[in-house]
Amino acid sequence: MFLTVDADDKRPLYQQIADGVKALIASGELREGMALPSVRQLAGDLGVNLNTIAVAYRQLQEEGFLRVRHGAGTVVTSERPTRIEEEALRKPLRSALTQWILGGRDDSEIVAAVRRELALIHQKGESR
Repeated sequence: MFLTVDADDKRPLYQQIADGVKALIASGELREGMALPSVRQLAGDLGVNLNTIAVAYRQLQEEGFLRVRHGAGTVVTSERPTRIEEEALRKPLRSALTQWILGGRDDSEIVAAVRRELALIHQKGESR
């Protein structure tokens, strides 16, 4: 499992970690039943506080992406809803698109960037 954190990213570290795990699940690099590193191991690997990893894992568990069994480890689960409500998906998308527009990008540049990101996600899934 390959995760990184970026000190210059405005998102809290726990959110970067949670988003990174979700990206690995979306790409197929993490599949149902696969074990994740322990909180202690991942904290050491990333050089962050144990509580940061615990918060990220707890959030992912609440969202249905992970199952945490104390003493037995953390695994990817399929318990998450198969379809997330469209409005819940639109809010962060709208926010991201607003940032792209405020960053001076036109519609064609934004669409091209989205296509590149989707291709990267699908490419990672195929390379496993």
